Amino acid sequence: MTISSRLAPPDNAEVPQGGDLAGQLTGFLREHGDELIEFRRDLHAHPETAFNEHRTTEKIVQRLLEADLKPRILTRGTGLWVDLGRESGPTVALRADIDALPMDDEKDVPYRSTVPGACHACGHDVHTATVLGAGLFLAAQAEAGALPGRVRLIFQPAEETASGALEVMRDGGLSDVDRIFALHCDPKIDVGHVGLRTGPITGSCDSMAVRVTGPGGHTARPHLTVDLVYALSKIITELPAALSRRVDPRSSLSLVWGQIAAGSAFNAIPDVGEAKGTVRSLDEEAWQQAPDLIASLVDSVASAYGVEAEIDYRRGTPPTVNEATSIQMLHDAVVQMVGETAAVPTPQSLGGEDFSWYLESVPGALARLGTRVPGAVNEVDIHRPEFDVDERAIGVGVKTLAATALTALWGDGAR
Repeated sequence: MTISSRLAPPDNAEVPQGGDLAGQLTGFLREHGDELIEFRRDLHAHPETAFNEHRTTEKIVQRLLEADLKPRILTRGTGLWVDLGRESGPTVALRADIDALPMDDEKDVPYRSTVPGACHACGHDVHTATVLGAGLFLAAQAEAGALPGRVRLIFQPAEETASGALEVMRDGGLSDVDRIFALHCDPKIDVGHVGLRTGPITGSCDSMAVRVTGPGGHTARPHLTVDLVYALSKIITELPAALSRRVDPRSSLSLVWGQIAAGSAFNAIPDVGEAKGTVRSLDEEAWQQAPDLIASLVDSVASAYGVEAEIDYRRGTPPTVNEATSIQMLHDAVVQMVGETAAVPTPQSLGGEDFSWYLESVPGALARLGTRVPGAVNEVDIHRPEFDVDERAIGVGVKTLAATALTALWGDGAR
């Protein structure tokens, strides 16, 4: 199927507004672009962390009500979803995450965070404005009878704690959804471009803690006790190395320690020590096997040095695996709505993303929304207190998501 035919309805479909989708989107952004930027800036100035997004939820709900839509707030009180269009036919979901990070904002801009210890340093304010804009455009299409199915807008809480997607799913937000899409800001890609990748795009992310115990003693007589610090150091160094020999290297299974603690005196062997870190992978099978494999490796090292080891292994998110057909739909929409060179390849990341939970249930894709000012010398990554975006990315995101939703509805058999 050609790009143009993917975005166009079948010959026998009724489309009251005509087929000039690019022109319609350009006109919509001419009218609403400044509003969406201001909406983003308002959220940026008033960030709220996971499951505290009450003001954010209220702002989104109010704007949707103004568009005569009927949003449904999640049971827990933050986050929402709303349906546009028909009650029958295929359903495509567009997801935005709405929570901020628990960190200070260090930018010198008029819309700097007014909330100490909270900052939209991951671009969720941009994601929200983008899905809102695409939704308002698609709502107008639905009102005119030109939406060939149903679109669900999901404004998800608590992505940063990897729990919001599951909350949406428990509340029925994914029921009847046939396909789902999302964009995530990427400061490594110039504005005006969208990064696409089929297959794994982000990794799984689990956390673990290893606690070792022994009798303790004097550092002058390690042979009469158990050298717990040495044993812990062997676990810390040998475990990542052993994993690299027990798992297919193509899975990119990675264990990285972030916190180590043992002892309080230089001349005393402690009786307890602990190491904490993250386990990440791009492969579903490796993610499933990781807990048992790590437990067996820890036990083998601990027993060799006479310490007892306890593991607290906590599941986070699986890998985010983009489905090929969904990526093609994104590609077709980006090329036609944004530009022939706007779709670019993007590398894999071992960063976690709870959008992965949706893709465990329905096909879909996560794409990278370019936010870098072209020619910028200093590149500030996400999760940094100085992070900001080229706000032209919002318009690019609106075009991408609106056109992708229509592409998916026609492609999945709207009738």
